[in-house]
Amino acid sequence: MDARPFVYSFWHTCMIPAMYLWRGRSIRVMSSDSFDGEYTGRIMQKFGFVKIRGSSSRFALRAVLGMRRDVAQGWIVAFTLDGPRGPRYVVKPGPVLLSRATGIPMVVFHIALTDAWVLNTWDRLMIPKPFSRALMRVSRAITVPPDTSESQREKSLGELQAALDRCREFAEANVHKVGSQEFPFFAGRA
Repeated sequence: MDARPFVYSFWHTCMIPAMYLWRGRSIRVMSSDSFDGEYTGRIMQKFGFVKIRGSSSRFALRAVLGMRRDVAQGWIVAFTLDGPRGPRYVVKPGPVLLSRATGIPMVVFHIALTDAWVLNTWDRLMIPKPFSRALMRVSRAITVPPDTSESQREKSLGELQAALDRCREFAEANVHKVGSQEFPFFAGRA
């Protein structure tokens, strides 16, 4: 995957496989100051991520400004778009605002697993079982012009939602084909 700066986004459910697959790259990720966010932030740091404090509900502006500074320095940033508390699979505007302010394109991805423990939580967090296969689907780059009006911003938010939905649907529909003759390339083990 391209390592140049992008504003990456993904759903909260695939946070653990994403931490594993993207480990050790010092990617900046927004994480809340809640108990869950603090716990998750410590795990992220063990995998080589950098926690930016904030969430869509608390200190969002501070976090987006911190991410803007990091993007300007060449770092990759990522959002779990339906976090910290949902609703599940509904985007929030952070990536659109950051992309508009920096000129850095947005890219979304989803990781599907062949075999996982799925927690009974709002996000249905997936924990890969041993020897589970993974398929990561990545979208094309989505640009947000700096002079974007409010209606264009809403359109970009809709594009972001649609791209995440397409990536999730494709990955989940095809993950069981990974390694087969029909889908021969190997996308990695989680």
